[in-house]
Amino acid sequence: MISIIQQQMFAELEDKSLFKKAQENALHYLDEVLDRNVFPSQEALNNLSYFDEVLPASSTNAHEVIDQLNRYGSPATVASLGGRYFGFVTSSALPVGLAAKTLGTFWDQAPSMFMASPIGSKLETVVEKWLIDIFNLPKRVFAGFVSGTSSANLCGIAAARYRILKNQNWDINKQGLFNAPKVRIVTGKHAHSTVLKAVGILGLGEDSIEWVNVDSQGRILVDEVPELDCSTILILQAGNVSSGSFDDFETLCAKAQVSGAWVHIDGAFGLWAAAVDKLKHLTKGIEKANSWAVDGHKTLNTPYDCGIVMCEDSEAMTAALHMTGSYIIKSTERDGMLYTPEMSRRARIFELWATLKYLGKAGLNEMIYAMHERALQFASEIQLVKGFSVENKVVFNQVIVKCESDKTTDEVLNKVQELRECWAGGAVWFNRKVIRVSVCSWATTPEDITRSVKSFEKALLMYNSNH
Repeated sequence: MISIIQQQMFAELEDKSLFKKAQENALHYLDEVLDRNVFPSQEALNNLSYFDEVLPASSTNAHEVIDQLNRYGSPATVASLGGRYFGFVTSSALPVGLAAKTLGTFWDQAPSMFMASPIGSKLETVVEKWLIDIFNLPKRVFAGFVSGTSSANLCGIAAARYRILKNQNWDINKQGLFNAPKVRIVTGKHAHSTVLKAVGILGLGEDSIEWVNVDSQGRILVDEVPELDCSTILILQAGNVSSGSFDDFETLCAKAQVSGAWVHIDGAFGLWAAAVDKLKHLTKGIEKANSWAVDGHKTLNTPYDCGIVMCEDSEAMTAALHMTGSYIIKSTERDGMLYTPEMSRRARIFELWATLKYLGKAGLNEMIYAMHERALQFASEIQLVKGFSVENKVVFNQVIVKCESDKTTDEVLNKVQELRECWAGGAVWFNRKVIRVSVCSWATTPEDITRSVKSFEKALLMYNSNH
C-alpha cells in the first residue's frame, strides 16, 4: 500500500502538466527579463509578504505552489540575466547553459563518485582538460568543481597549508594545528574578503597575514614583498574586485619558486583574460603558480552556481579534502569527491561543459573581449558627463566612478539604484566612496551602456536639483 502523498507525486510525474507550467512561466520570464526594471519595483518587494506564513498542516496542491512562486517570486528577482546589471561582478547566463542546467535538474545527479554519476564524472574529466588548455597550465593540474571562488580559495589555501606543514614533517590531518609550525600568509592589501574568510576558517588567523602595499591600481608592489620561504603562502590576484587590475605573476611566481613558497591565485573573474588574444598578457606567468580559483558564473556566464579550484599538487589537494567510508565505492575513473569539500553537491558540470562546448575558443575570445570593449565605452561616455570621473585604468571589465565628494557619490548611487534603469554597487577606493561598475554579461550591448550612462547623468541632475 502506498501513501496518499506518494499517489499524488506519482500522478504528477505521469501527468507532466506541473512541469509544463513551470516551463511556461520560465519562458515568459525570459521574454521580459531584457527590458524589465533591473531591480524589483517597490510593489514587488512589498508582495514578498505573501510568503510570510506558517508551514501548512497538510499538503498543498503542487500547481498552487508553483503559481505562488511565479506570481510573487518572479517580479522580485534581480534581472541579472539582462545587459544592464553591473553589481557584484554578477554575470548573465548563456541560453545553452540555462538549457543544460534545466536538463541537469531533471537528471538530479550528484557526481561525488563515478558510480553515483558516470556522466558527471566523464564531463568533469573532459572539462578539466579544457581548462588546462584555456589557462595554459601544466598537464599535471587537476580541477575540483565547487560552488564559487569562496570555496575554491578555501580549497586552494587548504592544499597549501597541508603541503607546507607536510614538508616540515607535520601531518595536519592527524596532528591538527595545535603546536604546528607557523604558516606565513603574504598578500596585498586589496586581497578579496573571501581570502580572509578562508584564512580564518582554516585556523591560520588574520593576524598571521603579512600585508603588502599596493599601487594606485590595487596591484601588489613587487619591491615591497618580503623575503619568501618554504613556510609561505603567497596569495595573488587576477582581477582586482574594484579596478580589475592584475598582479605581476611572472615576477612574483618566479620569486616564489626560488624560495619554495606556495602561490595561490584568486582569479574569480579575471583569470578568464587568459582566453582572450588581446588580453592574455594580463595573466602572463600564472602557469608558475600552485593553485588557482576561478568562477564560471562570472566572466564565463554560466548559470549560478559554478566555481573551480585547480591545483598542480594532487596529493596536497586530495589529502586536504580527504574522504573515507566503508560504503564509498572508488573507481578507476574520476571520483569528484576527492577534489572538493563536499560529497553531496549538484552536477554543475553540465552547464559548464555546455557553455564551453558552445563557445569554443573563438567564442570565448569574442564574448570576453566584448565585455572589455563595453567597459571602455562606459568609461569613455561617463567621463563626458560633468561631475563624474573614472578612477582606474580600465584593463579588463571594471570601471570605478566617483563624483566630487563622498556625499555626492553616495546619493547619486542611491538615485541610480532607485531609477532601476541599471544597477551598480558602491565601494571604497583608497578611502574615497566610489561607484563600481562591473561589465560581465554577454547580453550587454553598446546601447545598454549608453542607456546606463544616461541614467547616471539623470541621477546626478536629480541630486543637483535638490542641493
